[in-house]
Amino acid sequence: MVVVREDDVKRDEAPPHGAIGMSTAYRISDAAPAPRAMEFRKRELHAGAAIGLHRIDHDEVYYVLAGQEQVTSNGDTARLAPGMAAYLYKGATVGIGQLGEQPLSIIVSYPAAPR
Repeated sequence: MVVVREDDVKRDEAPPHGAIGMSTAYRISDAAPAPRAMEFRKRELHAGAAIGLHRIDHDEVYYVLAGQEQVTSNGDTARLAPGMAAYLYKGATVGIGQLGEQPLSIIVSYPAAPR
């Protein structure tokens, strides 16, 4: 078992896939030694920030903890609020953006890359 405090894995950085705005990343599963079978992360997108469109090579889940999100998958767009999740499929081109004034806080989970 590995127990992780989010403050121990917290760092401010530009979001992946385009560096649109700023975010706070919590790379929770990075604290688990390899090999591990999944990634589990929290990310807070600051006002105006986005994870740009990118193709995914595995299924992913984005779960909204706080704030408002616009998620896109293969050109379809949906707005998500706290308590909602988007299940995204392998091969899709996906992206998310923060909406409104409150930062967007999400959990992102997906299979770990083979090592």
